[in-house]
Amino acid sequence: MKLYIGNIEDMSDTQFNEMVSPFGTPNTANIAKDRSTGVPRGFGFVDYANDEHARAAIAGLNGKEVNGHALKVNEARPKVAGFKN
Repeated sequence: MKLYIGNIEDMSDTQFNEMVSPFGTPNTANIAKDRSTGVPRGFGFVDYANDEHARAAIAGLNGKEVNGHALKVNEARPKVAGFKN
């Protein structure tokens, strides 16, 4: 199960991995960065092979205050292709 973790401020990739690992070993855990500048965008994604680990991460991290900001954690939604107006 892939999770979205938002409202991340002042956190390195290493710190992000350390934050999500206690709930189970993730397949991947990355903070999203701007493609051109490499600056973190304030959110990240974690992919757990085990759905129970993902649910435990949601329960343990959603609303938790980290660096003065309450995290928002939920199941990631599929990426939506661009649309035309």
